[in-house]
Amino acid sequence: MDNLTGRPGIGGGTTGGGTGTSRTLYPEAREALDRMKFEVASQLGVNLKDGYNGDLRARDAGSIGGFMVKRMIEQVERQMSGK
Repeated sequence: MDNLTGRPGIGGGTTGGGTGTSRTLYPEAREALDRMKFEVASQLGVNLKDGYNGDLRARDAGSIGGFMVKRMIEQVERQMSGK
């Protein structure tokens, strides 16, 4: 049951159910996403470092995340089209 809406399956996700816990379901996916994050940051000219990046501007963080999503969508579209 979701804490926000009171309905099952809405907003809780698969990584903690809205309880504040977080677990990685696929560790190899986390590693691939981290590699992609650093690659995208490099291409955008954003100085991203291992560990804490609290000095990173919200705009830069959003750009990195947005380009990561764009790439993932492109990859899935290629897979679905059989290319």
